[in-house]
Amino acid sequence: MRNKKVLLLTQFSIMLAIEAIVCFTPLGSLPIGPLVATLSHIPVIIVAVTLGMGAGALMGFFFGLFSFIVWTFMPPNAVLAFTFTPFYPPGNFYSLLICFVPRILIGVVSAALFKAMHKAWFKKHENTKKEFWPYFVSGLAGSIVNTILVLMGIYVFFGPAYAEANGLAYEALLAAIGTVIATNGALECLLGAIVSYAVCKPVRESVLKLK
Repeated sequence: MRNKKVLLLTQFSIMLAIEAIVCFTPLGSLPIGPLVATLSHIPVIIVAVTLGMGAGALMGFFFGLFSFIVWTFMPPNAVLAFTFTPFYPPGNFYSLLICFVPRILIGVVSAALFKAMHKAWFKKHENTKKEFWPYFVSGLAGSIVNTILVLMGIYVFFGPAYAEANGLAYEALLAAIGTVIATNGALECLLGAIVSYAVCKPVRESVLKLK
């Protein structure tokens, strides 16, 4: 039991260090052609699938905390910082909701969906060697939750201010958000799904061999 706790703590600590790297350094952005995918959601998905819902939600909280620190003290774009921190007008309590809730839900949704699909898959196929969809779908779902909730939160709580900050008419904002979801958002979701399978499956199998 003690060895298991040490293993879990070690795995979580490694992923927390990676989360800090992708949040605080340029390594968190992956340019692919004309698009740029952010990678900050990836460690949350990995932790959720390999370590479970509690650890995934906690890693999501750290993702939100690191994002809050970045947008408060070193914002990539000070004009838009109000969407993630209340310390830039017209930011308020809703800025914190946008910053933390979607990120925590990445861990909750990914872990819950993986657990349910993994159990159903095992019952049907009775072996996990060719298991693909539980990993892929849980990674995809976690990424979608983050993308949709962040952008829709911005639209609902700060729509007019966000449109003005981007030089857009408010009527055009929803279409602009839809474009972001269909381009950068879709790329980030695909990366989340691929990494979930490519990383989490061998990690889980290795841990099971150690038990």
